[in-house]
Amino acid sequence: MNADVPWDEFNPVDYISHNYRSVLPADAEIIAIVRDHFSDHFRRFPGRQVRGIDVGAGANLYPALAMLPWCEEITLLDRSSQNVDYLLGQLDSYDANWDAFWLSLCQKDGYAAYPHNPRERFKQIVRVEQGDLFHLAGQEGRWTLGTMFFVAESISSSETEFEQAIKCFFHYLEPGAPFAAAFMEESEGYEVGGRNFPACNVRREQIHSALESYTRGLKTSSVGEQDQDKVRDGYTSMIVACGYRCT
Repeated sequence: MNADVPWDEFNPVDYISHNYRSVLPADAEIIAIVRDHFSDHFRRFPGRQVRGIDVGAGANLYPALAMLPWCEEITLLDRSSQNVDYLLGQLDSYDANWDAFWLSLCQKDGYAAYPHNPRERFKQIVRVEQGDLFHLAGQEGRWTLGTMFFVAESISSSETEFEQAIKCFFHYLEPGAPFAAAFMEESEGYEVGGRNFPACNVRREQIHSALESYTRGLKTSSVGEQDQDKVRDGYTSMIVACGYRCT
């Protein structure tokens, strides 16, 4: 169960070294899907500034960068003290490896035409919060844009906790809020810094089913199915889900 996992021993340096030193093919696909979803939504609502949250941000900044042009504030939520320390260290000037992820986002006009320096804007509007997504009392509907990448299925081996994590994510979003989420399909668990972490083995159909009662306009896509696109062993593909919190 999630409460039994030693999250404070999660090693963000090792995690980044394996996953985010450059833009891997699967991440390029994910970025394209997410940037198109957010760009298309905010093209219909020009000038609207929203409050974004990345639930379980970990050592991954590209979900926050995907929200950056549309937000007046962004919360990066994570439980692990090591991940929180890493995120805090990125606020003043995030590391150079994230520039390639921003350039991938800039293949869409909404990002390419962004009038701010992304690194400076990140410093101005991003805040880091240590917390457990299962226990954010009084936060219902606080955020108007949300992301959750490789979290719900990667915090325990329990299907009940997988479904609860999804419920909590949408609980914190305002009705109508656009969202993007990503999942490892049929994950068998993963290793970071020599320590094993659990995962819940869920298929695309289960993911879609768990999301649909909280959403409208839901679209799910499989990416990274080819062996050469996989970031590690022990999963079949990545599932990207985009849509809106139902009203």
